[in-house]
Amino acid sequence: MSEQSAEQSEQAVGTVGLMRPLGAAVPPAAPAPDETWQFGQVLKEDADGHPVFEATAWVYHGEGNSSLVRPVLLADGFDSGHSSLDGLYDGLQNGAYPFLGELRRRGRDVIILGWGDRSASVLQNARFASEAILRTIAGRLGDEPLVVGGFGMGGLVTRYALARLEHQRIDHRTGTYFSWDTPHRGAWVPVGLQAFGHYLKQIDPYNRALSDLLGSPAAKQMLWRHLDSVRGTAEMTTEREEFLAELDRVGGWPRRPRLLAVANGRGDGSGNGAEPGVPALRSTGTVLPRTVLHTQQEGAGAVVAELRALLGKHETVTTDDLPEFDGAPGGTLASFGIAAAALNALPLASAEAPVAEVCFVPAVSAVSVRDLDTTQSLHTDIDKTDPEESDVDDYLCASENEPHTRITEELGAWLLDRF
Repeated sequence: MSEQSAEQSEQAVGTVGLMRPLGAAVPPAAPAPDETWQFGQVLKEDADGHPVFEATAWVYHGEGNSSLVRPVLLADGFDSGHSSLDGLYDGLQNGAYPFLGELRRRGRDVIILGWGDRSASVLQNARFASEAILRTIAGRLGDEPLVVGGFGMGGLVTRYALARLEHQRIDHRTGTYFSWDTPHRGAWVPVGLQAFGHYLKQIDPYNRALSDLLGSPAAKQMLWRHLDSVRGTAEMTTEREEFLAELDRVGGWPRRPRLLAVANGRGDGSGNGAEPGVPALRSTGTVLPRTVLHTQQEGAGAVVAELRALLGKHETVTTDDLPEFDGAPGGTLASFGIAAAALNALPLASAEAPVAEVCFVPAVSAVSVRDLDTTQSLHTDIDKTDPEESDVDDYLCASENEPHTRITEELGAWLLDRF
């Protein structure tokens, strides 16, 4: 590949991702916290030259409080790089529903916990979640039980941290655990999109961000099925098997707190409208001519990607008997749309995404009511399912299939009323 093409690929690499496009608006600076806690070692410096620790927490006291009295710990989720606590604060406060503001207005002290590496092992980040829980207990006045939970992967991190503390016979003083669109039974990234990320890296080592993120410890632990190379087979990773075994070893779930879960997907079994087996992304132009990614379809030999590059080998990627995840009810990601925007940013490429958004965390996974082995299971009518079939004590599904971890009044107010 030419030097110019390599530079163009490097420019696009950050946009061919899972969570957000490169060039997304920089979040405004959050108000100065009342306290800053740092855990672990310094991993690196950020763009402003500030040290990035393995975990960092910002503490905001509730209205009328001058110290920790009624603490709520909120853990960040999965992505590349380190957490932006400015971004986490902005998302929790300045979207459709001011979740942080409502917590503080009710006298709750808020602790937002971010990671030095959001793609690190769930088990690794859980060490720092445990430290944050114990520090919260040490600094709390009175005996108000803690509320502990997280968003997306953050829900898994805190779930394991609490269960492990119980297994170690350490009192975590937590009365309520919650998760927000957390992949308790697994998450989904389309196999065609996974193959596309590995193909980009294969034809140009500069264009490796998506492949590397998919190969991260957290991705391998969370994804229901993972593809490790263009010619690989979509399967459960050893890392996921080991993570699930470790979770079982410590009891699976914390037993002392009440368990709450909310899902950004519908509970009536209605999908998001993405049809199976149709083009989700079409690429034209010089860089990746006639590359097409398809939504997941059932059956043997289902084509999910046709990958073509000007200087690369043509690859056709198929799957055998996987459920039709992309249109399932659940929290969505606009990953195909982000990938198309990345290609459109290159002078010699163009693309469209007929199916921009697909399911990322199925609703049945977020409220832990079904495994994900069949299309029928994915479309379970949760609203008509016996609540006892869930692993949590109480849950709520959204009225619509909406973006993963979107903070809405519907879900946020429901949680606040139960904290």
